[in-house]
Parts: sequence; structure tokens; C-alpha cells
Amino acid sequence: MKILLDCQIPVSLAHGGAQIQIERTKEALESEGCEVEYLRWWDPEQTGDIIHFFGRANPSMITLAHAKGIKYVMSDLLTGQGSRKVWQLQVQGLIEKFLRNIAPSVFLSNFRWDAYTLSDAVIVLTSWEARIVRMLFGTQKNRLHVIPNGVEPEFFCEPGESLERGDELVCTATITERKRVLELAEAAVVARVPVRILGKPYGTNDTYFRRFIALAEAEPKFVRYTGAVSNRQELAHIYQRARGFVLLSTMESLSLSALEAAASGCPLLLSDLPWARSTFGKNATYCPIGNCETTALILKSFYNRAPELPRPLTPPRWKNVAEQLVAIYQSL
Repeated sequence: MKILLDCQIPVSLAHGGAQIQIERTKEALESEGCEVEYLRWWDPEQTGDIIHFFGRANPSMITLAHAKGIKYVMSDLLTGQGSRKVWQLQVQGLIEKFLRNIAPSVFLSNFRWDAYTLSDAVIVLTSWEARIVRMLFGTQKNRLHVIPNGVEPEFFCEPGESLERGDELVCTATITERKRVLELAEAAVVARVPVRILGKPYGTNDTYFRRFIALAEAEPKFVRYTGAVSNRQELAHIYQRARGFVLLSTMESLSLSALEAAASGCPLLLSDLPWARSTFGKNATYCPIGNCETTALILKSFYNRAPELPRPLTPPRWKNVAEQLVAIYQSL
């Protein structure tokens, strides 16, 4: 069985969780004995049994793959939809239904909605996303699978292991508006709570990033910015020594950094959004997306209570993810 991996956005242009997801999926599948290659669209000699696409696929590409006898699997990150309220999703569904009845097919093709019914298998990361896919796109139940991302072995703590944690909270995220890293830093200053920020911007000339850097330089006692950490062992060590992990983004699908922090036994403070509650339930603390004063109060409370908070539920390893994917591939 030969698997061809493809994606919607070149990872060289948009680093982050999606890049890690694709790379780790490839490594895990290979460890399970699969032959895996990245799709070479320019190579007419490349062959494969299954295309696994990360993103929302072009329905015409799915049709072409089927014509060549190739099965098509799609893993989409419903970052925007997954952060909306139920009534907002219901309105979106009504608009979609209305457009399908009146709009020309050429216009509708831009939304790629049909990819969810044409794909042989659709994989989402959370039960909440599965509900959304059924609600908005009508994916058949037998084609819909919930498989969360995995975590690498070095992040896991042994059961019962007691770690000596430091005084800093940690946040790992791309420095961009959606992740609300600047807002977290501002709340940390108001709450007088030390936070270490790990990550990098999409571009160093970005205005939001420059504002964040200015604050970090002005308040080094409470905001410590050390850039991105590419060494996975080092990152695991940081999580295992942090007082807690914080991610207050406005939109997520399933945060890989939150899963890594959870594997490290790190208490979690997350935005009060469906992706977080459907994944971590009562084993995390939640903060509504609000003003700086409200965020600072919750941040201070979380900081004070962190040593006594329960560990998050243990996430799966990438090996577990690969085993589930192989089972789906074989069923096709």
C-alpha cells in the first residue's frame, strides 16, 4: 500500500501545527510499514494507492484520482467553523443551502463543499468537528472518522512522576493576532504573572509582532520572549518544568502545543471554545475571550492554583494515530 501525502498550503509559507501534523504523520506511517511519499504533481511516473490530503481538497482533483483508481482521504482543520457557536453554524448551514439552490456551479466550486462527500474518508480531530462536518457538509457517517493528533514520546511523563516545576507559565504559538499572544502578554503584566512565550511570527515586519516585541522589551520581568524552539527534546523539557501552559487564541482546530503540554503533565489554561472543552473536558481551566482585566484575573487565579490542579488527560502517541490511519486505508 503506497500513500501519497498532499497539502493545501505550502508549509514553507505557513509554519506551525499543520506542518508538524504532516511531518509526524509521514514518519508514523512509515514506522507502521507503509510506503509514503509526498505527492509530486509534476511527476507523471509517480504511482500510489491512496492520496491523503491535508486541507480542503478540490473536488475535481478527487474525481480525477477516482478515475485513476486512487482512493482519496481528506484531513481538514476546521479552525474557523470549530470556534463558532451552534447558532452561527446553523446560520452558515442555511446560507450554504440557499446558495446551493440559486448559485451557479462555477461559483460554488470556490467553496469546495463537495469534497466532504466525494472523499472516500474524511478525518477530523475532535468530536465537535465531526458534528460540524455532518451539520454543514453532510458527510456520510461511515466515511467520517475522529482521530486526534499524536504527541512524540519525549513529551510524555511517567505515571505518578513528580516534576519540579518553575515559576513561569509558558505559551507556544505563532506570534499572530489569532493566537492572541500580545493580549496574553498584556494580561500577564496587569496580573504580575511571569509568562514565557515561544514561537515566531509569519513575518518579522508584522505590526502585531513589533507591538509584542516592544511590550516584551518594556516588561522583561513578566514577559520573556525566547523565539521558537525547534529542538523537540528541549521543548518537552520546557513544558515539564513550566508552572502551567496558556493558549488564549480566538480560533483553533486542535492545538498541538496544548497536546504536547498535556502529555508533559502541564496544567492547561485555554480559551473557552468547543475544541478545547471537547478535548480536555474538566481537566483544564478555561478563559473567555474578553478584555485585558478579565483575562488578567483568570490568569492570576490559574497561576496561583496551578500546583494543585489535576493533570490533563493523556493524549495519544503518533504511533496510535498511524495505527488508526492504516486501518482506514486498508478498509478502502
